[in-house]
Amino acid sequence: MPVPAVQSNEAKPIASFLRYWLPVVIWMALVFTASADRQSYHHSSTLFVPLMHWLFPRMSYLTIFELHHFFRKSCHFTEYAVLFWLFWRAFRRPVRHDPRPWNWGEAGLALAVVFAYAASDEFHQIFVPGRTPLVTDVMIDTSGGAMGMLLLWLWHGGAGQTASWVRRKLGRVG
Repeated sequence: MPVPAVQSNEAKPIASFLRYWLPVVIWMALVFTASADRQSYHHSSTLFVPLMHWLFPRMSYLTIFELHHFFRKSCHFTEYAVLFWLFWRAFRRPVRHDPRPWNWGEAGLALAVVFAYAASDEFHQIFVPGRTPLVTDVMIDTSGGAMGMLLLWLWHGGAGQTASWVRRKLGRVG
């Protein structure tokens, strides 16, 4: 059976930058812009709170406040999962029918950069009136990146590879 041709991931430098790094830069700029918003809590609550009151008219304000907080943290988690994927993509430069196996070095580098960006984002909030930098936000953001890594690893057959490895190891023991 013929093996499908693998496209080269070597491209002209400008095309390569536009394809792999420009999305990273744009996403980081969006995160930075949202982080610099002094009224971000107010802006998200102007949509979220009325929607919750409309959907659940008997829900207490305290419950809505807690849901809004959870919603905001979930958004942090998700935006950093996406940032992980974009960094991984820029480092790996995957191609269609890529024969290369999963590389933990690339994934670890992408996660380390996500952590560094999350920490720098919280540091930046020191200088934004009305914003509070929190170590817990760095942990939430980095956890989002780790979840992105886990999902990407699973997408690339990670669970199957691990199961095969365990079966091989158990086969050698017996």
